[in-house]
Amino acid sequence: NRRIRGVVIRFLFPLLVGVGKLLGIGKDEVQKSFIAINNQLVLGEAGKVNSEKVLILLPHCLQNHECSVRITGNVENCKACGKCRIKDLVALSKKYHVAVSVATGGTLARRIVVEKKPKLIIAVACERDLTSGIQDSYPIPVFGIMNRRPFGPCYDTDVDMDLVEKGLITFLGYRVNDAKESGAGNLKSSRP
Repeated sequence: NRRIRGVVIRFLFPLLVGVGKLLGIGKDEVQKSFIAINNQLVLGEAGKVNSEKVLILLPHCLQNHECSVRITGNVENCKACGKCRIKDLVALSKKYHVAVSVATGGTLARRIVVEKKPKLIIAVACERDLTSGIQDSYPIPVFGIMNRRPFGPCYDTDVDMDLVEKGLITFLGYRVNDAKESGAGNLKSSRP
């Protein structure tokens, strides 16, 4: 599975970009397709990763632009005011006992990955950042979730929380009913 991901990342994606240009298909559409293919391959890791080896990696643009609290160094600094999704994502990270970090760009994201040494990353970002993050993080599997941009790029973005939680449940190997019934804490694994 890792080998197939490597072929997709190193060879198929650049080929898709070139073919997309020839056919007049926009780069965003090619990137969305690449992320979808990558995600299907990464699903092969489902149920195989311990929670302490999972990282939720977030873009700083999820934080409300008026917030004066700096969370890029430590997401625990969030005051949980509810004006953005950071509060909810921190709560999810605690519920499933996984690390969560916020990056201001690719350089910081790469440093976080080196420091945390995850075995799997659930990343939220725009198509461009997800694509480069998937490529930069290889061979670490990255499950990409595109953010929503109601106010345009890099400004008060949003994310589908259900997708993030379903990703966590899938990769940690929990049955959905077990996760819902247990709430925070003692989740039962569906692993044999």
